[in-house]
Amino acid sequence: MGIEAPQSEKITLETKHQENKSMTSNANHAPRTKVNLLMLAYIAFVTLGLPSGLLGVAWPTMRKDFALPLDAMGFLLVSSTVGYMLSSFFIARLINRFGIGPLLICSSLFSAIASFGYTIAPAWSVIIALGVLGGFGSGVMDAGLNTYLAAEYNQGQMQWLHASFGMGATIGPIMMTAGLARFASWRPGYIFVGSVMVLMTACFLFTLSAWKRPQKPSVETAETDDSERGLMDYQTSLWKTLLRPITWVSIVMFLLYTGAELTLGNWTYTLFTEGRGISPQLAGLWAGGFWATFTIGRVLAGLYAQRVRLNTLMLGGMALALVGAVLFWWNPLPLVSVLGVFLTGFAMAPIFPGLVSSTSQRVGPQHAANTIGIQISAAGLGGALLPSLAGILARRVSLETIPVMLSVSLLGLLMLYFFSLRAKRQEKSSPEI
Repeated sequence: MGIEAPQSEKITLETKHQENKSMTSNANHAPRTKVNLLMLAYIAFVTLGLPSGLLGVAWPTMRKDFALPLDAMGFLLVSSTVGYMLSSFFIARLINRFGIGPLLICSSLFSAIASFGYTIAPAWSVIIALGVLGGFGSGVMDAGLNTYLAAEYNQGQMQWLHASFGMGATIGPIMMTAGLARFASWRPGYIFVGSVMVLMTACFLFTLSAWKRPQKPSVETAETDDSERGLMDYQTSLWKTLLRPITWVSIVMFLLYTGAELTLGNWTYTLFTEGRGISPQLAGLWAGGFWATFTIGRVLAGLYAQRVRLNTLMLGGMALALVGAVLFWWNPLPLVSVLGVFLTGFAMAPIFPGLVSSTSQRVGPQHAANTIGIQISAAGLGGALLPSLAGILARRVSLETIPVMLSVSLLGLLMLYFFSLRAKRQEKSSPEI
C-alpha cells in the first residue's frame, strides 16, 4: 500500500510541471517567432527596394508631365532625404522610446500615403512635399530593421536582408517599364507600391507583440553587466558617439557608397536612352539588370558570408566595383558598357550590409545602435547628394560625367575602408578614453 503525498506537495509538483511545460512551449515558440519576423523583415526590404528602382525609369516621363528640366530629380531626392535622415539619425532613440514594432507600422503607413499621393499630386511641389513623408517612412524601416538584425541575427542573414532590397529594386524598373509600355504613364507603378505598403502595415500590426522591445536595465546592471545587453539596450549619448573619429569615417563611407549605388541606379536608364541612343525597352532591361546582378551578389554573399573573411569580401567587392565603373565610363562598345554596369552591381552587393553588420566591431557595442542610425542617415544624404550632383553635371556638362562620378566615388570608398582597417588596428592597441 503506497503512501500518499501531502496535498501541498501535490500542488507544488503540479505547479512545477506546468511551469516546465510553459518554459518548453516558450522555448519552442521563440525560434519559430524569430524566423517568422526574419521572413517579414525580408519582405519589408523587398517593398523598401521597389521605389529605388522606380524613379530612374519613371523620371523621363515624369519630368515631361510636369515640364521639368533634367536635374529637377534632385529636388525630390533632397526632400525625401530630409525625412529619411531625420528618422534614421535618431533611430536608436526612437526604438528605445516606442519599440521597433510600432515604428514599423508607422513607416509602412507613411510610405503608402506618399506613394498614393504622388499619383494624384496636382503639381511638382506637392510631390516634393510628399517626398519628406515617404523618406521618413523609408528611413524608419531601413535603419530600424538594420539595427534589429544587427542586434538579433548574424552577418549572413544581414546580407540576405539587403538581397531582399535588391529584389525589390530589380522588380521596380521592370514593373515601371511594363507600366509605361502599357499605360504610357508612371502612375500605375506608384499605385502598386502604395498597395503593397498597405499590406505591410497590416502585417506589422498583426505581429506587433512579437517584436522585441529594448530592455530597461537598472543602474547597477548598466554599470556592471554588459554581457546580457543587446545593441538596442544601450542608451549612449549621440554626442559621445559623434565625437569618435571612427564614426565620421563610417559616415563618409556610407555617403560615398549609397551615392554611388543610387547614381548608377537612377541615371543608368537616362544615360543609355538620352546619351547613348539605346531604345527605352532595352535600356529598361539593362537598368533592371543592374539591380538583378546586385541581388544575385547579395544572395551569394549571404551564402558565403560565414566562409569568407569579411575584409576579403569587402575589399574584393570594392575593387571589382571600381573595375566595372571604369568599363562603364570607357564604353568602347555598348556591350562593354552593359558589362560594366552588371559587374558594378554584382560587386557592390555585399558592401552595405557588410559595413552595417560590422558596426559593433568598428565602434564598440555601446556605440553601435547610434552609429547604425547615423550611418543609415549618411547613406540617405549620399543617396540624394551625389545623384543630384550627377544631374547638375549631366545638364551643364554631359551625361557622360555620370560614370566618371561613379568611379571617383568608389575609389574614395576603397581608400576610406583601408583607412578604417588601420584605425581599428590602432584602437585595439590602445585603450579607449
